[in-house]
Amino acid sequence: MVSDYLDTRQLEAFVAVVSIGSITGAAKALGKSQPVVTRLIQDLEGEIGFALLHRNGPRITPTEKGVAFFAQAELFLSGLRTISESARHIRAARRTAIEVAAIPAIASSLLPRALAALPADRFPDHVHLQSISSENVVQAVMAGTADLGAVSLPLDNPGIDIHWLGEVPCVAVVAEDHPLAQKAVISAEDLAGHRLIASANPFRLRMRINDVLSSLGVDLSSVIDSNATYVSLSLARMGLGIAIVESITLWGLPVEGVRVLPLSFHIPFQWGLVTAAGRPVIFEVEQLVATARQMVADIPQAVVYDKISQIPVSD
Repeated sequence: MVSDYLDTRQLEAFVAVVSIGSITGAAKALGKSQPVVTRLIQDLEGEIGFALLHRNGPRITPTEKGVAFFAQAELFLSGLRTISESARHIRAARRTAIEVAAIPAIASSLLPRALAALPADRFPDHVHLQSISSENVVQAVMAGTADLGAVSLPLDNPGIDIHWLGEVPCVAVVAEDHPLAQKAVISAEDLAGHRLIASANPFRLRMRINDVLSSLGVDLSSVIDSNATYVSLSLARMGLGIAIVESITLWGLPVEGVRVLPLSFHIPFQWGLVTAAGRPVIFEVEQLVATARQMVADIPQAVVYDKISQIPVSD
């Protein structure tokens, strides 16, 4: 039976080994001996009841379950570091450390610009902006390891408060020498016979893409999946297909060597900024939320909503 509370030293040892790739490197980084690090991980495996690492001499790789566990352990330890940083600021009679968890599209575009727009005299002393999946963002916000979250829709969780929501249209992205690069607009017919590149999560933007393209008769048998827009853009730049992506990443992180083309049909990408329900929102988070909302006005074709019920229902 797994204990309700795991030893943070064991978690730290495991995360260090996976991150660095060896027991030796992890031991050096942690300031511990190799036998101590090995024992900590063995004790952790005994506690949780499954193997975390494949051991082949000096080579260490995580098991399939180890990969899943690593994501959660890393998220937990990140939260602990934020709490520790907050404690130092509280001791100094100030609270200017914030933890932000966001999906890659917002972490690489809107939030960096919003942070850059904050007044210098009010900029938090410490900011941790991590790029993770929507599911993990919600979990981090509810667990209190993130002060602010940016998630994609659909979103229906009573444990979080939505401050505002944004929407941008999806676009097509192709390499500059692609046969469709000189088109003014990409239609469903233009996609025929071409490999598509799209987000992998079947329950979020990919679900909208599949629904719209299927309704238009587009063949989806040849697709490259990716877990982030910037990965899709890189694939498109190499001529591997037509990327159907949200446009906010391109606004925040322009990519050379590609052509960005509007679609003749509408596929909306929607996201929201959220905090934990029932918990006070500190000033530093409030100012970031407000500044980010103001920045949306600079995004082409972007729309802002105050609540989910204002978003038009797609046909």
